Amino acid sequence: MATGTIRYWAAARDAAGCAEEQWSGTTLADAFESARAARGELFAAVLARSSYLVDAVPVGTRPHGSVALRDGAVVEVLPPFAGG
Repeated sequence: MATGTIRYWAAARDAAGCAEEQWSGTTLADAFESARAARGELFAAVLARSSYLVDAVPVGTRPHGSVALRDGAVVEVLPPFAGG
């Protein structure tokens, strides 16, 4: 099983209550499973409208279960930014 870091930005950081945390699993869906379980509906709503980068590569519209994560991967959670 791989492990890595999730970095939260702006509203995602506020909803998560931290700037980053560790993940474990094999897919992007795995990485967010325990993070969602530990937090409420606000966090889930922010994740639903966010964009994601895995090692600086945009995830786009790919299903999270199909995005494989390598050991040490960095996942960036980017909520919509005003004026961006």
